[in-house]
This record gives sequence, C-alpha cells and structure tokens, in this order.
Amino acid sequence: MTFLALDVGNTRLKWALYEAPHAGAPLLAQGAEFLENIDRLAEGPWSALAAPSRMLGCIVAGDAIKRRVQEQMELWDVHPQWVVSSPAEAGLSNGYDHPSRLGSDRWVAMIGAWHRMRAQGPARPLVVVMVGTAVTVEAIDHNGRFLGGLILPGHGIMLRALESGTAGLHVPTGEVRIFPTNTSDALTSGGTYAIAGAVERMTQHLRTECGAEPMCIMTGGAGWKMAPHMSVPVELVDNLLFDGLLEIAARRYAAAAVPA
Repeated sequence: MTFLALDVGNTRLKWALYEAPHAGAPLLAQGAEFLENIDRLAEGPWSALAAPSRMLGCIVAGDAIKRRVQEQMELWDVHPQWVVSSPAEAGLSNGYDHPSRLGSDRWVAMIGAWHRMRAQGPARPLVVVMVGTAVTVEAIDHNGRFLGGLILPGHGIMLRALESGTAGLHVPTGEVRIFPTNTSDALTSGGTYAIAGAVERMTQHLRTECGAEPMCIMTGGAGWKMAPHMSVPVELVDNLLFDGLLEIAARRYAAAAVPA
C-alpha cells in the first residue's frame, strides 16, 4: 500500500511517496514545487509515479490552492484526505482554545516531533520550532499535552516590513554578527536573534512549568540558517511534517482496518 504525503505551505508544496503509511517506511520518491508551478505536477514529476493507494496531507495555503492540488491528483484513483487539527491524535492532546483552529502544519509537526523524541528515550517536555515564511514555537509537556505556542514573522517578512516602512532601507541580506557594523548585517542579525529569543523564552517557560529540561526540535526551510545561532541545544530535522503524517496515517488506517 503506497502512501503519498503532502505538505502545502505558504510558498511551496512538498511531496513524498512512501512504500507504506507508517513510520520508517522506505521513501520511493519525493519533490517540491513552488505554488505557482503546482499545475504542472500531473504532467511533470507525478506522471512517472505509480498511483498511490492512500494520501494524506496538511495545507495552510487556502482552499483555492487545495482545489488546484486536488485537480492534479485526478490522474490517480485516490481520495484526497487532509489533516484538520483535533482535540487529540496520535498520542498528543491539543490545548488550543479552539482545537480545530490550530494550523494543521503546526499540529502535524508536533506529532512528528513527539514521536521522534519518544523513539529516543523517556518522555520529556518538548519545544517544536518551524522556521519558514512564518515561525512557530510550540510547547508540549511531558504528558504529551500541547500547552500553547508563538507565531512570529520569518526572516523574509521581517525584512520586507522594514523595507516598506522605512525610507531608503533597501539592502541585500547580510551575515549574522554579534556586533553588526553595517545595515545588511544589522537586519539579518536582528531577525535571527528575534527568532532565537522567542525559542529561548519558550524553552524557559516550559522548563519552569514542567520542572525538567525541554528537548528542542527545529524544522523548516530556513531551519539550517537558525540552528548555528541558537543558545539552547537544537535537533534539526528536515522533513518533520512527513514524519507526523506517517504517524497519523499509520494510526488512522490501522483503526479503519479493525473489524467492528
């Protein structure tokens, strides 16, 4: 039973085809497309794939993008399924005021991170960071309860906001410096330390709340830029959302296969 996992963000669609819908399943193929190019998937990279038996995805890009993705999937006889955040799933409970309003990408990433942490040892508090167009910083206690999280702009949004709101501020991206001495470095360093500070503050809050040292897992397209500048230990994971989708799929399909 092959399984197609989709992660449709604000900028790109990432996809991965696995041999089966469970953690550790062999990866058969993968790819990514910017959203403006998703109408080429059926005639491009997906045209050479064997039809997946199952599909599960998370999407934050809106209904119009979802319709375009589902149109590309019409070359296969597979029913599109999309994660909607729920009060509980795959061992996590959702402490959001309105659980269904939590972004599905945040929920899926937390599930992937929780099971990754549990595979390494006993349960402990967990901070989950996604660094992309936006940055999210989530706190999970040692019982698997999502306590709450932060949302802040990513590097690109920060720079565009400063350029649009500050006369004459049009400079290329610089380097991260302890003491920046030019505007490019000052902008890049400011954005990087703002994100690092949010992660460090959430780690501090979670440490105080749980009385134990949290683990921190980071993912996202810009995670590799952030990781070297963190003052707390960070495990950088490339495809955390796919890990989460595999965990969710394994449990959903196993439950569906149990006779009534």
